[in-house]
Amino acid sequence: MTPFHDYYGIEWYLILLAWSAIALGSHFYQVGFVVRLIRLGKDDERFNSWKQRLTEFLIDWLGQRKVVQDKVAGYAHALIFWGFLLLVSDVVDLGTGGLLQELLSNIQLDGIWNLIVDVGYAMATIGILIALYRRVIIRPAKLKGASIEGPLILLAILGIVLTAFIVEAGNMIGEETKYNPWEPIGVLFAKQMVGMDHDTIASIVDISYWLHMLLIGGFLIEIPQTKHSHLIGTIPNVMFQDHNPMGTMIPMQTDENNEAVKTDDLDFDNLTLGVNKFADFTWRQLSDGWACTACARCQDVCPAYNSGKTLNPMQIVMDVKDYGREHGSLLLTGKEPEETMVDRFTPDAIWACTTCYACVEACPVHIEHVPKLTDTRRHLVMEASDFPEELQNLFNNLERNSNPWGLGAHTRADWAEGLDLKVGVPAEYLFFVGCAGSFDDRNKKVSRATAKLLKEAGVDFSILGEMETCNGDPARRAGNEFLFQMMAETNVQTLNSIGRQMTLKVITACPHCFHTIGKEYEKYGGKYEVYHHSQVLNKLRQEGKLKIKNFEDKVTFHDPCYLGRIGGETEAPRGALGGDLIEMERHGTNSFCCGGGGARVWMEEDADKRVNEIRAKEASKTGADCVAVGCPFCMTMMSDGLKSIGDDKQVKDISEIMLENLEAET
Repeated sequence: MTPFHDYYGIEWYLILLAWSAIALGSHFYQVGFVVRLIRLGKDDERFNSWKQRLTEFLIDWLGQRKVVQDKVAGYAHALIFWGFLLLVSDVVDLGTGGLLQELLSNIQLDGIWNLIVDVGYAMATIGILIALYRRVIIRPAKLKGASIEGPLILLAILGIVLTAFIVEAGNMIGEETKYNPWEPIGVLFAKQMVGMDHDTIASIVDISYWLHMLLIGGFLIEIPQTKHSHLIGTIPNVMFQDHNPMGTMIPMQTDENNEAVKTDDLDFDNLTLGVNKFADFTWRQLSDGWACTACARCQDVCPAYNSGKTLNPMQIVMDVKDYGREHGSLLLTGKEPEETMVDRFTPDAIWACTTCYACVEACPVHIEHVPKLTDTRRHLVMEASDFPEELQNLFNNLERNSNPWGLGAHTRADWAEGLDLKVGVPAEYLFFVGCAGSFDDRNKKVSRATAKLLKEAGVDFSILGEMETCNGDPARRAGNEFLFQMMAETNVQTLNSIGRQMTLKVITACPHCFHTIGKEYEKYGGKYEVYHHSQVLNKLRQEGKLKIKNFEDKVTFHDPCYLGRIGGETEAPRGALGGDLIEMERHGTNSFCCGGGGARVWMEEDADKRVNEIRAKEASKTGADCVAVGCPFCMTMMSDGLKSIGDDKQVKDISEIMLENLEAET
């Protein structure tokens, strides 16, 4: 029995054509509206490396690589996704009155096709049931208070699947029932219908077919205006994901070589200082809003959100989408709404970000949350002059003394007194000490420990002394891009003069220096080999140039965000330390932020909303005697956090632990 007949004198395909025209017309009209909104954004160089992009697309979109990292929700989503990919052809077949089935039967492929379709529907059914159980029965904390939209959509999809099985079963029942072994689930449904009155079966099949088509059409209409827009939005999002190193930021202006325009040559007439308007974002930043699956993985790992601040990275992405939908008609006329993007995000949320990039790392569809916040910071600082009061002191110190502490450059090398180090001369390595290592009393000890270990291993290195200035990272992450660029250009000039014609090899104990000099400076004319001190010290230990005893204390290591997740280095610190570490639950690239990044170390924080206390509790839970770190900011934040929760655990840098366990020459 088939539903392909006339209804009240009207041929079935005419009814289907009419409904298809409504559904598809609405769908493409809405998609077109979204595309026009996204095209309002600025250019973004993403149309390159097509082979790599296609590979990434197949792995991340088709293979659902990052989606399935969530073992429950991820696999449920993947099963639904893969199931629907397999059953798309069945929708075509039902929409053409069985034409595809007929064509495949002519080449004897109809059997295997029927089996593929059944498998697809089965996968989708399993995924839907898992998702419904999670949303309705288990209800994780992040889903409490969620709208009923999710379960309703899942039920609608389940309806699409079940009605397809009924139509499939009906095709097996006629004057003579013939079970198709290639459609095992359809057979199960058919067996439940055998014995029914033929008119009843015919009515059930007819109703199921039209309900199937009604639900599919309704789904097409619904997709562009709900979170299910990700079914479309994830395709460009995954295809055009960022190929720049994680954490790197876009210069204010770039030339034809995609390098930063020098400060003196900036075209101020065509310079947008940060983001305040919808069209100030790049088109790729705008597309994120329609790619978001609302899975909430970003908020799960966000230190600001988890410490009770107003920032929710998922909401930031949704805000872009909602702003476009609400003001789209006005925006497309070239007019600006009264509400700005800063208004929509709120300054409190914008300044809460630590730029740890945990949200970006966790996102299964490559949404770029952090740049939206750092770009709005640029506007608040450089255009609106509206930023936390504490940052004014930071900016003043950087401008006047080239370091956040505001201390004189003549004291920058005081930490090295008595060590007999080379200063300002070429050597195999340059030890870029950084501001904390030069001026902060606690971190001066780290600089001395690092220098002693390098000397012990016979490494030829020098320091810059008074010639060294801040790398500019605090200014950049705080939104003062002008100040960053001036400092970057100064440092590049100094480093290039030291490096001369050779590739300069730089060692730094600060992950922010490691990242900025190694990855950000390339746009400003500085290309260097930059090593975190743990990488060099680990190499020296493995080569036997540093003989280090395994430590006796119980030690846990806190991965700095700009070294582990952003820098991609998690093994070297552990290799340098040696011994048996007690790992925190969240470690490596999944490490939880200390709260000091994104210039947050220079800003005040509510006593009941401190990120460092969350991380300190995780460290305390390990029962370790000592927390090892590899970052001056982490040193400060972890020390303060442990003290705040009443734990007297020691916090030491990797170099300090190694020096303490250095075997004396016999």
